[in-house]
Amino acid sequence: MGSYAMIEGYFIIMKLERKKMSTFSALNILVIPADQAKVESLPENGWLLRLPSGAAGSYRVAQIDDYRRLPRHCFRWQPPLTLSLTAQVSAADLPGTWGFGFWNDPFTLSLGAKGSARRLPVLPNAAWFFHASPPNYLSLRDDLPASGLLAAVFRSPLIPSLLLAPALIGLPLLAVPAAARCLRRIASSIIQQDTARLNVEVTRPHEYRLEWQPRFVRFYVDGEPLFETPLTPRGRLGLVIWIDNQYAAFTPEGRLGFGTLQNEASHLFVSKIHIE
Repeated sequence: MGSYAMIEGYFIIMKLERKKMSTFSALNILVIPADQAKVESLPENGWLLRLPSGAAGSYRVAQIDDYRRLPRHCFRWQPPLTLSLTAQVSAADLPGTWGFGFWNDPFTLSLGAKGSARRLPVLPNAAWFFHASPPNYLSLRDDLPASGLLAAVFRSPLIPSLLLAPALIGLPLLAVPAAARCLRRIASSIIQQDTARLNVEVTRPHEYRLEWQPRFVRFYVDGEPLFETPLTPRGRLGLVIWIDNQYAAFTPEGRLGFGTLQNEASHLFVSKIHIE
């Protein structure tokens, strides 16, 4: 076990013993609500992420990451690398999202409060196993799956946040379906993605492996390669493992939606985490 420090009720920084996870020196743990959601350290480099039951309208999350205190240019991970872990969840149809992998935390707006790094929104880059329940619709391409257990890669230009600011002028157009469909097509030409839906019994333990090379990303389950794409993320990424009750959707019809879902008590269990 490591040492714990509580910050503003829901952020915990955990210093890990080097023999337990030699790849990392520190992880950040986010739990909301702080008195109900939990992340527990278990043997075999295991972590149990728990969500309490609750109604729609309140955000609930249990998350581990290694980037909260870092600016994006200091995120830790670039190819070549391989992430492997064993995971299972409490139910196949958990409302919201859960998953594990790497991303650039693109949607965070932080001015450095509570010990976090200063960070403005950017375009997404990611490679991860991502489970999304309905009404999530997490694809900008009509020919790719947008929910279920996904092996997914996003690749976007590394445009500085301040240069993206003029795009905010177009946000009111998202309320007009015809304009929103046009903006979605434009976004899909800038934000590249490749995704496959995986047929995995997620309530049973499986070994998930993500191989990120400069020229491809390959996804395995129980040693079997299930998806490979030549699309690779740009820039430096951070590790994230999470479960929450959130949804986001940008449908082919131009409907934009986001919010939180009612959920029963649920959990994500991961173990044997290794990055090489």
